[in-house]
Amino acid sequence: MGRRKKEPREVHRENIASAASVLFMEKGIAATSMDDIAKAAGYSKATLYVYFENKEEIVGILVLDSMKKLCGYISSALLQQETTKAKYDDICRGLVQYQEEFPFYFRMVLDKINVDFEDFDNWPEEKETYQVGEEINEKIKDFLVSGVKKGDLRNDLEIMPAIFNFWGMLSGIILLAANKEEYIKKSMGLSKKQFLEYGFSIIYDAIARKEK
Repeated sequence: MGRRKKEPREVHRENIASAASVLFMEKGIAATSMDDIAKAAGYSKATLYVYFENKEEIVGILVLDSMKKLCGYISSALLQQETTKAKYDDICRGLVQYQEEFPFYFRMVLDKINVDFEDFDNWPEEKETYQVGEEINEKIKDFLVSGVKKGDLRNDLEIMPAIFNFWGMLSGIILLAANKEEYIKKSMGLSKKQFLEYGFSIIYDAIARKEK
């Protein structure tokens, strides 16, 4: 039998990060040790440190991966539709799908992201995460500006504050629906989908241009 071909460094990093992601979802980041990650990935602890300096670096890789996934969902929503409302509806659907498929990642992208790359030592992934986040913000900016120009959205929107409020309201209602699904059904008689559709319509009405 021939000798097994040595796998590239990046393959090992991906294997470790994948195993860590599962543990983080099951136990949480704080409760997961490097020993746990090494065992789950099938590496010795010493070998683990060959590929990652510490647990925080692994988290950084996963945050970057989550931001790239989110950017893909947003890009797809904006490219597939023509009207402002249809784009908005697809953004909402994409975010719901993203949260349902990657609940751990969804929470991670809402966490604090480093924006200071001059005074502290950083991993390359941190700066790239920031850049992907800026790319997402730019896409939402284009969506809002386009909607204003078409006369679909309010022309008094302050774009940058609107972007952050947009994210805050959409992500908040999606998390609320995920965490309180049974309560919503019992107390309101609404399914998760119905509750979200109602909430999304309220948010859109807040930025839509009112007919005179």
